[in-house]
Amino acid sequence: MKPIFLIGYMGCGKSTLGRALGRMTPLRFIDLDNYIETRYHCTVREIFALDGESRFRDLERRMLDEVSEFEDVVVACGGGTPCFGDNMDMMNSRGTTVFLDTSFPKLLERLKRGRHKRPLIADKSDEELASFIVSALDERIPYYSKAAIRFQGDLLENETEIDDTAMRFITLFDLPTNQ
Repeated sequence: MKPIFLIGYMGCGKSTLGRALGRMTPLRFIDLDNYIETRYHCTVREIFALDGESRFRDLERRMLDEVSEFEDVVVACGGGTPCFGDNMDMMNSRGTTVFLDTSFPKLLERLKRGRHKRPLIADKSDEELASFIVSALDERIPYYSKAAIRFQGDLLENETEIDDTAMRFITLFDLPTNQ
């Protein structure tokens, strides 16, 4: 089976859903940022700090090209991955792209809770964070909207919601399960 690429803004639940799918199906879950970090023995944060965003986007593109050749994988892409170069076209041509569409209130709630883990937003007040999300979504929605499928990502808050959402995804894509 060709790859399934999960795309969407940070905090939308790509990794949460991807991990659940990796647990509930025979598909292997790949978090693209973790894949890059493992290959380059450097965190994404360090790559940005040492070499800049341009170098990171080049590495990201090469690793995206690599994982797009894999079979039976679900790939959680970084929030910016679809927005650079021809990444979106490449993902659409090599697999199935799924925009994990999560409401603004849910994104804001999740990012407030986890902002300390995200250097881009760690120092923002709640008001600055809300404004930042709105601005970023305005820029990124045109790219995310090129996904083959739009899937709702609001219900990924607890184990029951995560499992239920993963089962909806499995049913939608007629994926085999591990049971």
